[in-house]
Amino acid sequence: MEQLTNKEEEIMQVLWKLEKAFVKEVLVLLPKGNHYNTVSTIIRNLEEKGFVSHKAFGKTHQYFPVVSKKTYTEKFMNLATKRYFDNSYKSMVSFFAKEEKISAEELREILKIIEKKN
Repeated sequence: MEQLTNKEEEIMQVLWKLEKAFVKEVLVLLPKGNHYNTVSTIIRNLEEKGFVSHKAFGKTHQYFPVVSKKTYTEKFMNLATKRYFDNSYKSMVSFFAKEEKISAEELREILKIIEKKN
């Protein structure tokens, strides 16, 4: 599975939210300034990459995700952890703690989740 560009990921976020949509429906949920033809081209590229498929209604297509958000998130997080934190989730969590992006209370909640799994 390849990593998505920022724009592709932005469109996938919309498709994951809507579950199925025509280009015009995706366009409504994107920031202003996106153009129909550009969004349509990116969605077709996502289809070529295997992230999206479609159902045809005459000349128009309704698109839907083939790759789930959970699957992509797992792949992306594993890759980010490998690239930036020497494949150590401990290093990743401590990075966020040092940068004050995660609180002690949130860390306690994470510990509770971990302890419940064991």
